[in-house]
Amino acid sequence: MILIYTGDGKGKTSAAVGQAIRAHGQGLRVAFGQFVKRPGRAGEQKILSLLLGDRFLACGLGFFRNEEDRPAHRDAARTLWDWSLRQAEQTDMLVLDEALYALKSGLLTRGEAETLLRLAADRSMHLVLSGRGLPGWLLDAADLVTEMKEKKHPRRQGVKAAPGLEF
Repeated sequence: MILIYTGDGKGKTSAAVGQAIRAHGQGLRVAFGQFVKRPGRAGEQKILSLLLGDRFLACGLGFFRNEEDRPAHRDAARTLWDWSLRQAEQTDMLVLDEALYALKSGLLTRGEAETLLRLAADRSMHLVLSGRGLPGWLLDAADLVTEMKEKKHPRRQGVKAAPGLEF
């Protein structure tokens, strides 16, 4: 199955992590990669690294904001994509956090994403993608899409991101 967690609200990564833990708990071989996110920054990275070992990889450079930084961000995304192809050969579930952001910003190409969809179908592997900016063609290809919608967020009152809640 192709599962997608998207939208402008909080909880996409948390849902993807929960899906990975549930699958792992049922004996599925799970790999979890994070586009964009820097290693060693988010709380889930510690536990996923302990749980999955080398089947966890975060190699991002942060959110893409400056066009002159595109080559470095694309290289980091390509590293994760190459890793994903290797993981797809030996896993039952591949989770790619912030894949939609990488796709929307051009750090991951549609062709690369379609390759992962084909691999998932060919191997009967579950593919979980998260992030903002779900394109229509991927919506059509997905089996499950959950959209997180923000109703209220403390940052609107000037509250800064809190460890363990936001990262």
